[in-house]
Amino acid sequence: MIDVALALDARAELGEGPVWDDRRACLFWVDIMRGLVHAYDPATGADRAFDVGQPVGAVMPTSGDDLVLAVRDGFARLDPATGAVRLVAAIAHDHPDRRMNDGNCDAAGRFWAGTMALDERPGAGALYRLDPDGRVRTMLTGVTISNGLDWSDDGRVMFYADTGTGRVDCFDVDPATGDISGRRPFVTVPPDCGAPDGLTVDCDGGVWLALWGGGALHRYFPDGALDEIVRLPVTHPTSCAFGGVDCRDLYITTAAIALDADARAAQPQAGGLFRCRPGVAGRPANRFGGAR
Repeated sequence: MIDVALALDARAELGEGPVWDDRRACLFWVDIMRGLVHAYDPATGADRAFDVGQPVGAVMPTSGDDLVLAVRDGFARLDPATGAVRLVAAIAHDHPDRRMNDGNCDAAGRFWAGTMALDERPGAGALYRLDPDGRVRTMLTGVTISNGLDWSDDGRVMFYADTGTGRVDCFDVDPATGDISGRRPFVTVPPDCGAPDGLTVDCDGGVWLALWGGGALHRYFPDGALDEIVRLPVTHPTSCAFGGVDCRDLYITTAAIALDADARAAQPQAGGLFRCRPGVAGRPANRFGGAR
């Protein structure tokens, strides 16, 4: 059994998108609907929040000193030294009730992030890619809740969760161009286990998946077989990422937004940031605009 501990009593409404920045030795994560980007320092326990002025679905370090964000209006850059935010690529939504939800960078430094409708209606979202040259490409349409994504170590397989499908799917990837093809199911999550949310791939090719409403993480072998279940003291984990000095700490973001008053009272740690040591290492995060 893997023990899970509360690292930070963050009380986030919708914590998401953890990513370890090895240069700063801190974990960045977001509280989506509050429009906050957090920087958590495990050495001191300090957590600093940046208000970016609109819902923010994902954050990633860059090859420079700033951060790249997936925000409601598109893609933005955040300077942690000053807190200044600037939009660098707008996304033209055909309805005003869309927002970004989750994202990640591939090994070529391309930032992938997707959208969803606020009412979660089927097919209203899409998956986009911001390239280092500033161009935005639409990679998928007809998405319901664009969620976690990561790649195999050779970059030739992308794992992707559209929560509305109840699955994590695989795509074949051309690492040079980033083009994707050959979509197929990787795992289907039984409804009584929760809904697929954020995910990360470890050094052994295992896929760690947060289960919204399921109170757990699942680890799957590269062939899709279930390997490990990590139980949490809250029902709505949202994503996970490896970090720490040895990249063996697994950080888990959670949410309280789906809980009524009674459930919040029963889960006082909902919205907290959790940590465990599952016995396997993760990989350093890719950076926008450059390699790890």
